[in-house]
Amino acid sequence: MTADKTLGFRRNNLSALLIVAASALAIAGCQTSNPEDVIRIESAQGSESNIASLTQVIKNNPRDPQAYNVRGSAYGRAGDFNKALQDFNKAIQLNPNFYQAYANRALIYRGMGDLKEASNDYNKALQINPRYDVAYIGRGNMYQQAGQATNAFNDFQRAIDLDTTDPRAYNNRGLIYQKRGEHKQAIEDFSKSISLSPSAPLPYNNRGLSYLALGDEENAFTDINKALQLDKNIAEAWVNQALIYERRGETVKARRAYARAAQLDPKYQPAKDGLARTRS
Repeated sequence: MTADKTLGFRRNNLSALLIVAASALAIAGCQTSNPEDVIRIESAQGSESNIASLTQVIKNNPRDPQAYNVRGSAYGRAGDFNKALQDFNKAIQLNPNFYQAYANRALIYRGMGDLKEASNDYNKALQINPRYDVAYIGRGNMYQQAGQATNAFNDFQRAIDLDTTDPRAYNNRGLIYQKRGEHKQAIEDFSKSISLSPSAPLPYNNRGLSYLALGDEENAFTDINKALQLDKNIAEAWVNQALIYERRGETVKARRAYARAAQLDPKYQPAKDGLARTRS
């Protein structure tokens, strides 16, 4: 389970922590997608040493709901969903109005595939705080995961109407515009997402696809290459680069890019199809 926005956590300031989910769908060729949901804190947050230090904080402050919320986030980052749930449950028991903990627990439920419980928690978080943009974005991601594009769009729109600075809201609304064929609106959203998080690779890849759909091959190629510069492990971006090489008649380069995509994801059908087309 992997996010495109991080608000830092400092051990001596538990109230500074937020966990956020990132959802970005990288679409290539025939609109295949690769959803990505991440609990992102700092990279060390899921380490054993950090969890041990957080456990000590809880021993010193056993009635502090934020301490459990922080350790639950760390367990989630480490992939230990059961322990994460236990900590979020405890945080909510200690503070039934802890809307951030509900949203964090919802993210864990989503990672476990329990969309019903995730929905309940997002709804509860928003009942407590109707202006909590993180919960709208998380619930929108959940709706995307369930194939409910209209509901997802409405939640991303709500977060944007609340003046969110979370790049996921724009990137994910852009994906819906893209799927609808509304590429100019999609490009605007991907551009806004990039302005909020210039080091996130997927919005560049997504914008490149919309440029390509509008026939702007030069900008498409620039964006897709930028995505690969930021992260060379995105199979979809390699396929998108290969598609442009193939359109240009540069078959050898296209085949190399398809081969890299297939190496990263052997089950990715556009990569396999591209290799078959360029084999000769």
